Amino acid sequence: MKKLKGQGFGSDARSNAVTGSKWWKRSVFIVLIILLNLVGQQFYTRFDFTKEKRYTLTQKTKDNLNRMKNDVVITIFLSGELPSAFKRLQNATIDLLNDYKAYSGANIKIVFEDPLKDVPANEQDTVINRYAEIGVRPIAVNIKNDAGITQKLIFPMAMVASDGFQIPINLLQKTGGAASDYEENITGSIQNLEYIFTLAIKRLITKKNPRIGFTEGHGEPSNFYLYDAITSLRELYEVGRLDLKLVTKEGLDSLKVLIVAKPQTALSEVEKYKINYFVMKGGRVVWAIDQVQAELDSLQHRPQLPALNKQLNIDDMLFEYGARINYNLITDVNCAMIPFATGAPGQQGQIDVAPWIYYPIFMPDTSSNVVRNIDGIRSQFASTVDTIGVPHVRKTIILQTSTYNKVFETPRMLSLQLLAEQPKPEEYASRPKSAGVLLEGNFKSVFLNRPVPEGIIENFDPPAQSKPTKMIVIGDGDVFNNQVNLTDGVPFPLGYDRYTQQNFGNKALLLNIADYFTDDNNLISLRNKEIKIRLLDRAKLRTEKTKWQLINAALPLLLLICFAIFQHYYRKHKYAK
Repeated sequence: MKKLKGQGFGSDARSNAVTGSKWWKRSVFIVLIILLNLVGQQFYTRFDFTKEKRYTLTQKTKDNLNRMKNDVVITIFLSGELPSAFKRLQNATIDLLNDYKAYSGANIKIVFEDPLKDVPANEQDTVINRYAEIGVRPIAVNIKNDAGITQKLIFPMAMVASDGFQIPINLLQKTGGAASDYEENITGSIQNLEYIFTLAIKRLITKKNPRIGFTEGHGEPSNFYLYDAITSLRELYEVGRLDLKLVTKEGLDSLKVLIVAKPQTALSEVEKYKINYFVMKGGRVVWAIDQVQAELDSLQHRPQLPALNKQLNIDDMLFEYGARINYNLITDVNCAMIPFATGAPGQQGQIDVAPWIYYPIFMPDTSSNVVRNIDGIRSQFASTVDTIGVPHVRKTIILQTSTYNKVFETPRMLSLQLLAEQPKPEEYASRPKSAGVLLEGNFKSVFLNRPVPEGIIENFDPPAQSKPTKMIVIGDGDVFNNQVNLTDGVPFPLGYDRYTQQNFGNKALLLNIADYFTDDNNLISLRNKEIKIRLLDRAKLRTEKTKWQLINAALPLLLLICFAIFQHYYRKHKYAK
């Protein structure tokens, strides 16, 4: 009996030791988990295994977030029931902002708001107008479903606010089309998210909006035709019109970007002197110039019309800066459509559209950040732009024609009879011609060793060479003009063709230029971040739909049956020994 008791005591001791060892290991494991959570709250990290590093913020973004001192509230209006494409944009925005919260030097609060939630139909217009006043605008999306096509208003917008200063952000690069057409657009928009949010946060830190001025006083387009250009820029900048005859030195000093868009009459030496002073002090200039007088409205009322050269008195300035807009007209097989009347005389005419080779669509050179990820640029009666070899200035071609183009010297007779002729691509085969040039560097003063023009009453005293600055020269004056519905006087969005209902990249070009010219930290380089969205092949999906449905339904059942059979025989074999 004693031996038996001794054996029992030893068994109990071993059992207690094993139990104690288990509890010790569990306790250590629990303590380690708690410690890891505490460390994780203090130190943020993320493992990004994607090939393009889509979930990794750039160092420029992290630097701007670290500089934040005041709390920020980011309101996302892309909320509620959304089509799948927009749901993807919403998820990408949330993922990005969660990273922003982790690296921010201040508290970032994310709020979701559906502007039209629980709003009666008769009050929706009032709500939409109220949001439009702060820069938040909806788009109408056509959605296909079993009942047909329904239209839904979606707000692809966000608002970044801090310390009484707020900036609206458009999450969608361009608008138009059905929900199924948005896949490629939303892919580009996702690539652009880090750039637009980082730029907005940088503006919140500096708490000032750069000033942009459109020239007037020389027959430039009215605010009617520049409506969308000015309205779009006002979301992030102070924008207005500027008369070079009246502007003072103080006015030029407060300006960041000057846009000379389609002057019709010659600039005086006084006005050129002021522009030159603006460039010498480091100001940025955009030249959108028509060197040739040609308008479609005039041509539609005459069988023929001469395209004549303009005398704008700016050739010497552009030559000294490093560019030349030639006196010619570009024709291109890759062109926009224009309307024309059809029908026999005496009968009710109909309006049709046809390609017009004098409206070339310029292709952006994607090697430049200024035109990266934007669509073709619609132009009207454009001219080629050459670069001039001047020292200390770097030249980059940003817009060019297709490989099927012809260039005609002017003066030249124009006729709408060309609409009846189908251009033959082989007759237009040629190397691409440049139509837009970016100039960067230190520009030589145009008025070096020249007397000050009579009429200058202030002491501008421009230096012989400019501070490092930038300039863009485009051989088309209409590139920033929006179309207008002449029936009700409503302007269309910039880049939208009302005849073909097609969106071009004109607005994106303008906004890119404004961003590039006003940001000395070159945040626009964030556009280089490319995110590849690996979408399903729709054609293969239709042809192999049944096969993959059967595989998805049957394969899991087969695997489960095989596992059950294996488990049965394994247990039988194990316990039969």
